[in-house]
Amino acid sequence: MTTPDAPPYAEVIGDPIAQSKSPVIHGFWLEKLGLDAAYRKTHVTAEGLGDFFDSRRDDPAWRGCNITVPHKVAALDHVPDPGGVRATIGAINTVFRGADGALIGTNTDAAGFYAPIAEFDLEGAPVAVVGAGGAARAVLFALARAGVERVTILNRSPLKAMGLLSLFGLKGDAVPLDAPIPPVALLVNASSLGMAGQPSLDLDLANLPDDAVVYDAVYAPLETGLLTAARARELETVDGLEMLIGQAALAFELFFGKPAPREHDTELRTRLTR
Repeated sequence: MTTPDAPPYAEVIGDPIAQSKSPVIHGFWLEKLGLDAAYRKTHVTAEGLGDFFDSRRDDPAWRGCNITVPHKVAALDHVPDPGGVRATIGAINTVFRGADGALIGTNTDAAGFYAPIAEFDLEGAPVAVVGAGGAARAVLFALARAGVERVTILNRSPLKAMGLLSLFGLKGDAVPLDAPIPPVALLVNASSLGMAGQPSLDLDLANLPDDAVVYDAVYAPLETGLLTAARARELETVDGLEMLIGQAALAFELFFGKPAPREHDTELRTRLTR
């Protein structure tokens, strides 16, 4: 535990965690704002998740953490959920300390995901989503509120994916990963497939219309096989840094009480892609 007068800090936890770019993002913003604070990454296993929160709960310098795979659902069992995230998105990616010092779990993924595609009219549009984990829950939550028409979820377990369609009140289908991609307006990879150290994501994009948008939430590597295939078809693409930076900005203000200086996004992206 830190001393009472230690500078505030936050962190990102996951298993694995080496690939996380969150410390670069938050460190960049702290530097731009001249804040005496820190942000780091911490490897936390599933077995150690409860001990991690126990060790941070009474640390006066600890402002919170971001949560990456595979803890976004399990973390709900260790922190209060006053906003009812469990009953809506069903996963959290951020824990912060409230005004009374108590820990609060929330989710900034949904808003971070939606911001880069807010300009597209998705109302009544068909969508396909790969994955049914914590990130997919945030994506489906946002899509439901955008008024999409039908959602096809591709997942190793179609039964689990069908449960998510029901949870978010979406019409659609749950199919295996090797099923054909239907002709949708938006294709989202909300899984870890294609991430460094994970199996590749090999999808045939032939059925996508020429005006489709392909969105890959994976950011390590930034140029995924899915995005390469989409650009080969000259489709509109959104990379994982868009969602990562968007959700991080919301978390940053919760941790440090200052808005993230988004006017420096171009410089930040350059730093992240070195």
